[in-house]
Amino acid sequence: MTASTKPTAPGATDVVLEAVGLTKHFPVRRRPRDLLTRTRRAVRAVDDVGLVLRRGQVTAMVGESGSGKSTVARLLAQLVRQTSGRISLHGDEVRTRGGRAFRAYCRRVQLVFQDPFASLNPVHTVRYHLTRALRIHHRDRDVTAALHDLLTRVQLTPPEQFLAKYPHELSGGQRQRVAIARALAAGPEALLADEPVSMLDVSIRLGVLNLLRDLRDRLDLAILYITHDIASARYFADDVLVMYAGQVVEGGDGEAVTQRAAHPYTRLLIASAPDPDRIAGEADEDTAESGGEPPSLIDPPAGCRFHPRCPHAMARCRTEAPPRLSVDGNGSGHWAACWLYDAPTVAEAAT
Repeated sequence: MTASTKPTAPGATDVVLEAVGLTKHFPVRRRPRDLLTRTRRAVRAVDDVGLVLRRGQVTAMVGESGSGKSTVARLLAQLVRQTSGRISLHGDEVRTRGGRAFRAYCRRVQLVFQDPFASLNPVHTVRYHLTRALRIHHRDRDVTAALHDLLTRVQLTPPEQFLAKYPHELSGGQRQRVAIARALAAGPEALLADEPVSMLDVSIRLGVLNLLRDLRDRLDLAILYITHDIASARYFADDVLVMYAGQVVEGGDGEAVTQRAAHPYTRLLIASAPDPDRIAGEADEDTAESGGEPPSLIDPPAGCRFHPRCPHAMARCRTEAPPRLSVDGNGSGHWAACWLYDAPTVAEAAT
């Protein structure tokens, strides 16, 4: 690992960004029958999510489409307002209401979107995109040198070859590198990467992940890596959080979560990932009976939200939401929100 070239802000700690009890409910248009009952319906996109992003580490958030991962990223970027919960930057609660406060927050927390072609303006050149970011964040003392430095950091060299190009003249991987360079133009401490390689060809995904890893090491960045591919999280992340139906159901060290998965949903994700060593037609006994579709987030099931699809569901799973329970009991930090790891419940079910 190379030494960090980014100076540490006065009073900064290893914990850059933290969310506690983060919740977001999107109101749904009322139906005629709701007007009579005065029922207010909402999509419970994110419910009571907690996470910590530390300097120089990658935290991966894994889950299937619609689980709430991108909503978490937008909440942390303050692009949407949380319904409840607390977001802290270096221990100070974030309360942006637009204007200067929002711009100051964006200098420290940047978001890289999933689709690089959609996030770049097709009528402007690479030079325009990067120059505008530098000037918005007051980092334009020597624009030419800064542009060359940004493109060199994201391995687009020689820089002169790319500055005059438009997004449509670049490959998908090059466009995503430009988007990453634009985020770096603000000089952030935290980078929120929302499925940054899912729109790219398989052959170039590894290059972008290696780039993000290199930036983490050289700039001491805290990175949130959002993905539906648990295999890439295994390769890339220090810590892994698994989301299902708006809730985090398992978390811990990346090696522990991906190699010794505890929650039945995490096992299902791993079983669905391509594995050349797995015999065709072979299925894990814990996931073979799993089926069905994710639940409605307007009217989620009571208790554990995974219980309608879980082959290990017990009576308690249908009525009570499980807390975070230690998986191994040795304080390693690997936990799962599953009653399978509550000793009294398991003993009662066995009798």
